Parts: sequence; structure tokens; C-alpha cells
Amino acid sequence: MSSSCNRPITLLSLGHVCVDVYQGAVAALVPYFVSERAYTYAAASGIVLAASLLSSVVQPVFGVLTDRWPMPWLLPLSALTGGAGVALSGVVGSYALTLVAVAVSGIGIAAYHPEAARAARAAAGGSNTAMGWFSLGGNIGFALAPPLVAAVVATGGLGASPLLGVPAVVGAVLCGAAVRSPQRRSAVARAAVATGVDDWASFLRLSGAIVCRSVVFVGLSAFVSLYVRQRTGGGEAAGTAALFVLYAGGALGTLAGGRLADRYGRLAVVRRSYALSVVAVAGVVLVPGPAVYPFVALTSAGLYVPFALHITLGQDFLPRRPGTASGVTLGLAVSAGGLAAPVLGSLADATSLRTALLPLIALPVVGRLLLCGLREPAPAVERPPAQRHPRTTSA
Repeated sequence: MSSSCNRPITLLSLGHVCVDVYQGAVAALVPYFVSERAYTYAAASGIVLAASLLSSVVQPVFGVLTDRWPMPWLLPLSALTGGAGVALSGVVGSYALTLVAVAVSGIGIAAYHPEAARAARAAAGGSNTAMGWFSLGGNIGFALAPPLVAAVVATGGLGASPLLGVPAVVGAVLCGAAVRSPQRRSAVARAAVATGVDDWASFLRLSGAIVCRSVVFVGLSAFVSLYVRQRTGGGEAAGTAALFVLYAGGALGTLAGGRLADRYGRLAVVRRSYALSVVAVAGVVLVPGPAVYPFVALTSAGLYVPFALHITLGQDFLPRRPGTASGVTLGLAVSAGGLAAPVLGSLADATSLRTALLPLIALPVVGRLLLCGLREPAPAVERPPAQRHPRTTSA
């Protein structure tokens, strides 16, 4: 990563930490909603759905908008919005208002990612490793969510949830500094305007694979804490530790993914990661006792190694629409996993958590099959901004 883009990538990565705390916080709050409010598994998973549903629909819309008009002001505003919803979720008085609060948080997160991914890609200069650092910020945010929620809610109850808004304020300050950074402005000014043919067929197959990955990740995020507590006989600490391992392993996985892709190619690394996830998820669901923890870590690696690569592959499959590609790969395809959460919750209520989690073993297989036959996209042909022509509609 060059010195010219070091500062903006650092600021954007740290801002990403603060924003994605709120993606992980919703799942981390589920056990407390179950214990303090006596929600059923289906009701608790409905909260995960509310956080994901609007985000999955709205995020591609923000991507389309940022393809037309850069919106750097969205970054600090969306950080504040994402935090406000989670902060209010523990103090509102009804299930319906809880759904509204986490939905507002989801909209804030949706507004953040397309513009942030565009800014990071411009600053990264095409480096998979640099984009890995940006994605690492989000993964660290996920990983910090369980201990943060435990520290606040386990000691003060759900009524202490307004304290969870503190990272949003920090994130807004960092995002504001990032968009004002002279290096960031220079990188954006130098950024070329990509031309070429959008490969929608390959992009849709990649998106389908990301959906499969998302269902596995969201399903485990929502229920691995409760499941590990059942399997190990441990208390809240055992479940929080499992969720932390699931998220924290993504830090190493994301960085490894960027470095491995620079050496072996993005698609080769992504395909092998999906194959690894099959074995890892099977271990989480089927292996009894404390031995489940290594498989949680292995699952984290399998799910996170391709994370940043999904983004850059999507942007290169749609070289004329990087904001749209970011909105789908970071938003629609990822958040679509939340749609499956109520189904898993209802199945768990009717049978058991183990039975509900069994289908997650097959989904990485489906994702791997969708990736078969895809070719590494060629580097986009670029022209400098001075030669920019009026936007035309491409096929």
C-alpha cells in the first residue's frame, strides 16, 4: 500500500470498525432479548431479519446513486444512523418498536457501504491487500460487537443500550476526517473512469454464491451463541466466546484472503474457501462439547477469506457500475442471509437448534457450484477523468 493512500485507507478502515460494530451487535443482542423479554427463537430471529431486510433492499439503491453522484457526506451521517438504531433497540417499549429501531440501524449501514467501498477502492489503487485492510475494519467491528454488548448489557441490562451509541460518534468523526483527507481527495482525483462491458451473468452467479455464504454467516451469527451454550453446558460466557471467535477469525481471514489472491488469483482463493467452509460448518453443527470452538474458528476463516475478494470481483465484473456492484456484494447479497433467519428460527422452535442448523452445511456446496466456470475478470480499461464522456446506458 503506497504512502499516498495510507492515511485515507487507515481512516476508512477505522471508520469501518465503528460502523460494522452495529451489524454484529444485533446478533449479539439476541440472547438478551430471549432472556430478558422471553422472545421465542422465531421472534428473536425476526429482529435479525429487520436489521437485514431494509438494508438488503436499500443498499443497492445507494450504490446506483453513488455511481452517478459521489456522496462523501453519507459516511459520517450513516455511521450516526447505524448506531442510533441499535442504541435505542434496548429501551423502546415494544417488539414493533424494537424492529423499527434495528431497521433504522440497517438503513444507516446500507447507506455507508457503497460510498465507503468506492472511496477505499480509489485509495487502494487496485491492491487486493489494501482492500483487505478496509474489509478487515468491518470484520474487527463484527468481532468487537459481542464483548461490547456483553460489557454493556450483561452489567446494565437492555436499558443500558444507549451506551452502545458511543462507537457511532467515533465513527462519524473518523469518516469525516477520511473524506476531508487531502490524500483521499488526490486519490479520487486521480481515479480513472473504467470502461468496458458489464458481465452481468458472471456477476449474478457471484452474487448467488455470496447469498449462500450470507445465509450460513447470518444463521450462525444469530444462533451459534445459544447453540454452543447448549452443546457445552456453559453459560453466557461460553456463547459470547463462540460468537467472538466467529467474528474475530475474520480479521486473519480477510488479510490472508487479500495476500493469497495477489499470489494465486482471486477466484482460486474464493473457490477453495467455499470448499473449506463445508467441512468447517459440519464440524460446528455435529462435533460435541468444547471441540466445537476450533471448528467455529475454521468456519470463520472459510467465510471471511473471500470477503474482500467478493467486492473487488463484483466491481470488476461490472466495471461501469462500481457503486452498484458494491451495493449488491456488500448489501443485497450479504443481507439476504437475514431473510433466512426467521425460517431457521421457526424450524428451531418446531424441532431443535441442531436440526435448524443442519441445512447450513449444504449451502457452501451450492456456492462452490455457482463459482464453477467463472473466469478471472480482465483488468478494466481506463481513461482519465479529463476524457470523461456523458454517461451512456450499457447492456
